[in-house]
Amino acid sequence: MEQGGFVHLRARSPYSLLEGAMRIGEIAQLCKSLSMPAVALTDTNNLFGALEFSEYISGAGVQPIIGCTFAVKLEADRPAEKVTSAGTLVLLAQDETGYRNLMALSSSAFLDVEPSEEPSITLQAILKRHEGLICLTGGYDGVLNRLVCADKAPKAGEVLDRLEQVFADRLYIELQRHGRAEELKAEDWLVPEAYRRQIALVATNEPFFASPDRHEAHDALMCIAQSSYLIVDDRRKVTPDHDFKSAEAMRSLFADLPEAIDNTLDIARRCAYRPVTCAPILPRFPDLEGRTEAEELAARAREGLAARLAQVDAVAPASEYEARLAFELSVIERMGFPGYFLIVADFIQWAKAQGIPVGPGRGSGAGSVVAWALTITDLDPLRFGLLFERFLNPERVSMPDFDIDFCQERRGEVIRYVQERYGSDRVAQIITFGTLQARAVLRDVGRVMQIPYPVVDRIAKLVPNNPAQPVTLAEAMETEPKLQAMRREDTAVDRLVTVALQLEGLYRNASTHAAGVVIGDRPLPELVALYRDPRSDIPATQFNMKWVEPAGLVKFDFLGLKTLTVMARALDYVEASTGQRIDLDAVPLDDPKAYELMASGDTIGVFQLESSGMRDTLKKVKPDTFEDIIALISLYRPGPMKNIDTYVERKFGRSAPDYLHPDLEPVLKETHGVIIYQEQVMQIAQILSGYSLGEADLLRRAMGKKKKEEMDQQRARFLSGARERGVDEAKASYIFDLVAEFAGYGFNKSHAAAYALIAYRTAWLKAHHPVAFMAALMSLDAGNTDKLAVFFQEARRMGVAVLGPDINRSRADFSVEAGAIRYGLGAIRSAGFAAMEDLVRAREAGGVFSDLYDFASRIDPRSVNRRLLETLARAGAFDSVEPDRARALLAAETLCAIAQSAHAERESAQVSLFGGDAGSAQGLARPALPTCEPWESTRRLDEELAAIGFYLSGHPLDAYGEVLARRGVTSWSALLDRVKDENVKAARLAGIVRRRQEKLSRRNERFAFLTLSDASGEFEALVPPKVLAQTRDLLEPGEGIVATLRVEENDEQIRLILDGCEPLSGLLKEAALPGLTLLLESPDALDGIRERLARAGNGGNSGNGAGRGVIMLDMALGDGSRARIRLPGGHTIDPALRSALKQVAGVAAVEAMSA
Repeated sequence: MEQGGFVHLRARSPYSLLEGAMRIGEIAQLCKSLSMPAVALTDTNNLFGALEFSEYISGAGVQPIIGCTFAVKLEADRPAEKVTSAGTLVLLAQDETGYRNLMALSSSAFLDVEPSEEPSITLQAILKRHEGLICLTGGYDGVLNRLVCADKAPKAGEVLDRLEQVFADRLYIELQRHGRAEELKAEDWLVPEAYRRQIALVATNEPFFASPDRHEAHDALMCIAQSSYLIVDDRRKVTPDHDFKSAEAMRSLFADLPEAIDNTLDIARRCAYRPVTCAPILPRFPDLEGRTEAEELAARAREGLAARLAQVDAVAPASEYEARLAFELSVIERMGFPGYFLIVADFIQWAKAQGIPVGPGRGSGAGSVVAWALTITDLDPLRFGLLFERFLNPERVSMPDFDIDFCQERRGEVIRYVQERYGSDRVAQIITFGTLQARAVLRDVGRVMQIPYPVVDRIAKLVPNNPAQPVTLAEAMETEPKLQAMRREDTAVDRLVTVALQLEGLYRNASTHAAGVVIGDRPLPELVALYRDPRSDIPATQFNMKWVEPAGLVKFDFLGLKTLTVMARALDYVEASTGQRIDLDAVPLDDPKAYELMASGDTIGVFQLESSGMRDTLKKVKPDTFEDIIALISLYRPGPMKNIDTYVERKFGRSAPDYLHPDLEPVLKETHGVIIYQEQVMQIAQILSGYSLGEADLLRRAMGKKKKEEMDQQRARFLSGARERGVDEAKASYIFDLVAEFAGYGFNKSHAAAYALIAYRTAWLKAHHPVAFMAALMSLDAGNTDKLAVFFQEARRMGVAVLGPDINRSRADFSVEAGAIRYGLGAIRSAGFAAMEDLVRAREAGGVFSDLYDFASRIDPRSVNRRLLETLARAGAFDSVEPDRARALLAAETLCAIAQSAHAERESAQVSLFGGDAGSAQGLARPALPTCEPWESTRRLDEELAAIGFYLSGHPLDAYGEVLARRGVTSWSALLDRVKDENVKAARLAGIVRRRQEKLSRRNERFAFLTLSDASGEFEALVPPKVLAQTRDLLEPGEGIVATLRVEENDEQIRLILDGCEPLSGLLKEAALPGLTLLLESPDALDGIRERLARAGNGGNSGNGAGRGVIMLDMALGDGSRARIRLPGGHTIDPALRSALKQVAGVAAVEAMSA
């Protein structure tokens, strides 16, 4: 390292969450551009980026130094007294021992504090694990600086004594100069003390960002972390000088103490270690009882294969299965993976023994006979032509990777079992990091800048929201003219966007990966530092999914698959209703009803087959074999969609299959000559050119990568092998090119087959047990109102009734009741599942609620408050005891008071002020409930929508039925029926906008997919760019429109394209009726009629253009005759008024007069 240089020893990366703003790649570039020979990463309390930093920085030709900035407590916590951090100390790893100690200390910082506490370690812990570490005293935030600035210099001296005694010449007193008074005050004590004690000085700058112009963005980042604002002075902040300064700048800053700069180079020389990637370190399988892992695996696999063959109709002689098993076992043993297979089989078999639903497999592992024999997978590889070499290639050693699906609600039980089985210190989950994404970073920065929320919200909503393919803010700025214009025209918006662009993508928080678990052969802190997510009782690795395996840890994927939980719940519903427990493993794969359902495209809720595109494809393909489902799941992927049409044409005999070569017919016959699977690519190479399946897997990989040099080598090998087998060279070359084209889109058949099995089973459940299946779907998406609305419409289409929520019939969850689905109380918005479980327990303990008073006297007011009671009223949950929802809502405050009083009586077991025995509803006073006008139907539906999230008991379009019919507007279900019988090119449909999803076309034009609902269901329409520009304001969720649509129909697929629309409100005049006749049961109705007319603005005598409609009253007289009375004046009579008058007590019926 050249003299006159400088090394940054305190760099912060984004892994210092919401604190560091220099990405690791950026640090590498800065070092190269500034000719810095080394750099140290010292993130706060963690080593999240240690291996990534080590690899990237060394790859750039710069020496990486791994360190950590620790929050340090000077004393351990005392009973009933928590000790707070006194400041920071910085530790740098000199050698491997130091790095191991660094991992142990960082693990302790997270694991040895309470989940609610900030990470920290004690000074004593550092002193115990000092070997191989260099200590810097921490600079501005350091323990010494803070004590000195707090006028506690003697205490600072004591701490320095303890550090000096242990670290000796590995201790450096750290100095920083950012122009802050506290730094100068501390330096006045630190420098003389260093000279007196002969402790070396070192200068650092603790860069948080690359250059001073990034300071404003970093300041906003720190405000986000502290939930503060930029204008607030009393908060943590750094200066514009906390940048990645050059050596010249640092030497100039410390010109009076050149040795403090030189010592950065000295420290870099002393730190001669960096973590490196290594091969996987496989955990050992316990309880071998004297056998090797290979022997144990072979014994279990042979036993398991015999059991499997006794249960299935084998497609080959037992000897063929046994030969395949022996081959696989030899490969597994040679690669050193028997323990891996045993561990996976162990926790899967345990889960199945506990009744935890486990998937049939996923990924290429389903191609292994060993896995099938051990019950890791559930598909016979020989029956479905699945290849082991696609999973483990004998000619290319790579880790096996079983992705295991478990019921999402019980997945945690399996992980806990693994912890107990293999040691809690050897099992961990894997960390993951949330980032500041485009919309969120705009909102965060807008908040800290105190830009009005409506402005920020308008800007954020201009960024397309597509979770599957997130759009970056930079991309949105390039493609959205409105964003560009707002930035040009408003300096505040420009500032907001400029800062947000700099912060986008930085890490916001750490959490636990949804699936990954690592199992080590030793305590994990010897291999990787650990982190604890406050929401989990299982530690996580500090390296994320990308870096945990290069660190030598073996990953197991414990995936939570909601569909498995749906199936389990549907089976529970069936058992509760019928007493029959269905074994899905015993369901045959040739059930006609299941295939009829799939062929009709009625697959909403069916695993992998529920998207609109897939439903259209199902109608084309009309699957009638299990192989069709496997093919469909594989074909409906990114790639040439013409393959689907080719498959259909050939399946139905409209064109002849092309098998390319007679020898390939056995491989391609199942897919009618269409190359669909990666396994087919491998088999073609094996048959035509003599590849081993291991070689063929390498060919498949090469074709996927499309590297020219590699492809040229493979072409030569393929043609040579084909020539040896008598295949014409031109034909072989043609086949190679064709296979290469399809290989890029080829799908893993093992994965498709496993998922096809789940798809088939869900289709079978839907076909044979529709009520239980739909109830299970709704149960598992109880918190997602968009999904619930789709399932509700699907249930209605299927003829399955969905009964509204009811305090006397509903459970907290969805339930099956007399062949219908009962809406769960816990699915009502903001109701809270736990509170509704309390409510149901109260009902079960004391019987059904007789009225609102009885209900209030028995519920727990700690879990059911006024707001919740109002929500229940809006949702109609009180209808069975109080049909007037308006009255039930107004009664909420009174009911709360009754509940509080009854609860107090129960708690005290004394007679209340109201009199009577404790807990007795009859003993409580029954104050009169408020009286009010009942809601008209539109208000009732609006309130229901607010509480439930969609229209359950009716639809707003119901009131417009007559006028919509006059305008030629049809319903969605009627359109579907018409399309079956006639050639429909256009239609008019009315609907309420549910969702609008905007996207960018290849020409950078915005178009949208619009989801609308009418009383018969939900439907989707494409909104072209020009139409979107003209109608965007009318297409907001919740708005009602009448849409003019083009109808395109192809192979039973219907596509709607919006040509134009008008607001539904524009039909109000047209909806006016000439008159109404009100049939009255009692004269008491007159006051209610008067109030409704007044509220609707129908005075009748204004003479200023009021309505011309006539209202007649028809009522019975005392002698049995009837009188008809016309109300004076004219009235505007529309569906809303008609509905309101129907709600008046004493009105028996409301009849429309003909024109």
